[in-house]
Amino acid sequence: MQFTTLSRGLTLSALGVSLLAGSAFAADATAAQDHKSLHKEHAEERKEHRAFHHLSDHGQKAMVKIVDAQHLLAAGQDEKAIPALNAALSHLDLAAKAREQFTAAEADLHPAPQHPLPKNHTVAGPTDWIPVGGEVIATTELEPAKKSAIATANAQLKAGQTDQAAQTLQIVGQDIDFVIALAPLSQLQGYVNRALIFAQGHHPEAAAVALNDAIDSLVFVSETVVTEATTATQK
Repeated sequence: MQFTTLSRGLTLSALGVSLLAGSAFAADATAAQDHKSLHKEHAEERKEHRAFHHLSDHGQKAMVKIVDAQHLLAAGQDEKAIPALNAALSHLDLAAKAREQFTAAEADLHPAPQHPLPKNHTVAGPTDWIPVGGEVIATTELEPAKKSAIATANAQLKAGQTDQAAQTLQIVGQDIDFVIALAPLSQLQGYVNRALIFAQGHHPEAAAVALNDAIDSLVFVSETVVTEATTATQK
């Protein structure tokens, strides 16, 4: 009887250890899964930030001001467009001083198929390019919520809200590509300066044409092109 009681006690103890071990294993597995999910979430976030870190802060701000000036000129408000044009020129100057540009020949940029170049577009020889904007493109057919997130992110990018766009894209996942808008720095400065002169002379139509030329000077390329060009410039 004593043996039976002792044996039973050992059996129950062993069962208790087994249950505890099983619980610990399950807890470890859950923690590992949570860590994996968190790591994946952080990886997704880093992906967006890696893509957007190529963008020039001052270049983005310059483009926002250029678009603001376009809207004002279209409404015939040349006087109100002048501060926006001056701000755009200031941001482009700061972008140049901050070395937010890289040098490449236009022929080496390979424009993204979603944004073919205008027929009259040409930039001769090695040029300093500045990344002034970005666009998110879906690589597969997405559900409505993800399509909406991409549209929101693109609107945020146009407004220069890079961090907000990265946050918005976290629900989309990997089914996206990034296209970056490059502007030839000196040419863009020339177009904006011309628009400013026309606006100061109360010629909103001519100023608007100059800004249209500025927009047409942009080249849209994949993020890979910018990464490779930037790396080559830094060597």
